[in-house]
Amino acid sequence: MSYSSSEDNATVISRGECPECGSSKAHVHYEDGHSHCFKCGYHVNATKNQKEFVNVAQQSTNITPLRSADLARVNFRSDPNGEYLPLTDRNISLDTAKKYGIETVKSSDGQSDKHLYRYSDKKGNLIGVKVRDIETKQFNWQGDAGKAALFGQNLFNGGGKFITLCEGEIDAASVFQMNNGYPAVSIQNGAQSALSSCKKSFEFLDSFEHIVICFDNDEPGQNASNQVAELFSPGKCSILTTQLKDPNEYLKQGRSKDFMNEFWNNKRVYTPEGIVCLSDMWDSLSTKEEIIAVPYPFDGLQDLSYGMRLGELCTYAAGTGQGKSTTIREIAHHIITSTNYNVGMMFLEESIKRTGLALLGIHANKPFHLPTCEYSDQEFKDAFDAVSLNRRVFLFDHFGSWDIDKLVSRVRYMAKGLECKFIFLDHVSIVVSAGDQGDERRALDEVMTKLRMLVQELDIHLGVVTHLKRVQNNGHEEGGVVSLSHLRGSAGIAQLSDMVISLERDSQNENADIRNTTLVRVLKNRFSGDTGPASYLQYDRTTGRQFEVDGLPQPEDDSDDQRTATSFQPVANIDNL
Repeated sequence: MSYSSSEDNATVISRGECPECGSSKAHVHYEDGHSHCFKCGYHVNATKNQKEFVNVAQQSTNITPLRSADLARVNFRSDPNGEYLPLTDRNISLDTAKKYGIETVKSSDGQSDKHLYRYSDKKGNLIGVKVRDIETKQFNWQGDAGKAALFGQNLFNGGGKFITLCEGEIDAASVFQMNNGYPAVSIQNGAQSALSSCKKSFEFLDSFEHIVICFDNDEPGQNASNQVAELFSPGKCSILTTQLKDPNEYLKQGRSKDFMNEFWNNKRVYTPEGIVCLSDMWDSLSTKEEIIAVPYPFDGLQDLSYGMRLGELCTYAAGTGQGKSTTIREIAHHIITSTNYNVGMMFLEESIKRTGLALLGIHANKPFHLPTCEYSDQEFKDAFDAVSLNRRVFLFDHFGSWDIDKLVSRVRYMAKGLECKFIFLDHVSIVVSAGDQGDERRALDEVMTKLRMLVQELDIHLGVVTHLKRVQNNGHEEGGVVSLSHLRGSAGIAQLSDMVISLERDSQNENADIRNTTLVRVLKNRFSGDTGPASYLQYDRTTGRQFEVDGLPQPEDDSDDQRTATSFQPVANIDNL
């Protein structure tokens, strides 16, 4: 807030607490007698006989303050130039004006000039007047604004059933008039003063069984409503959001009955942000939500998971050398060739050339990345055109660990700037690679939390690869069963993931077919709850592809210590394996 006046050159003599906002150091006192709060705009002009308080936050610099003659004729006890009149422009009756002590000061030509709103302290003693210019709608304070209670507080005893808290004096008078004399009071200086005003009069407001907050139906008014409601015990406050701007609009339009109907039937009990009553959710619950999901390329995994949904984070977990990248590339290729969605790929343990060749190889059924692979120029060109068509695939060119915030920003750019709805990160463990176990845990929590927030914010599907802890017996490289507790580094990975999928493969088995067969297991499924073995995937070295099989191949030596082929069906519980 900028501050300028003819008093700018005055010498500062002290800084102290502001009587309006309570700031301990923002209220500055000057040698000539004026003072100013640089936080809320509370201002005291330097005058010889009387203090004049001006809310400069609501008054433009070209507004002329009240003239000396105007100031002189204001007497707190009885103003000979003020009289009680109906406020015809606001439809406020004479009785209501008398009740609230709203006087009208007329100019010499007999036209209404100013309204006087008299303020008392907590004990009911008159301590100031708020003078509102009817034409300009600007106001000045005369008296000690810092001691003022709520407008109208002196008119009502505490301990009643209801009290209505309004944003302005006219609104309080309007509610009183429309609502058959139920108590109504107003804060002092608009929405920005709501919290400080209510803190000063907390005991008075809290003495009523119920407080109805009826501020203006705009953003400042509604924000102030929530701030005030949080001062009081749960269930104490109701917030009335009116169809019209404020209560006086109803009175001016002759719609008092409409206001009373809203007051008694449409106010809502305040609940803190984030708490929603089920009875208020009819519209959202009765409207069938379209769930966007892309099927997995593997039938067993698809049957158990119901596909890859936007707004979800899926974690893929496996030991070293278990084919995580191969499986992720198969899934990414499926999305690229079967949908119109853009795909982002961030493979931090291989070059973008390796990733690109592998994607083309999947399409051509040839391992282009292997030096022994034979293919024609036309085969390669056809695969390139098919996979890169329409510029829908984007790769992240970086190898190894990286700054967490920078990585998150790249994910955001892929989602927002490149419109990638499916993004795969392989792998998260390398992002936070650190020597100290504690540091790694905290870093994994941080990056997963940030990624989860991005998924929710941007409505994307994010596939994240993570490594596993080392186990002593029947390790993961020997086909050991993976559980959620095996996820490396942090329990937050499992907690923040909507889906956790593990890959299990006995990469040390003497049988080549068994060595190249992976069991896909669903460890967590927030969408449906179904978990357990999902698919067996066998890697074909001649094509570089994975294809789904019914179970593990039958080894020549069917001994007890070998896993044997089974008729495979997805099950709903890991215990059934």
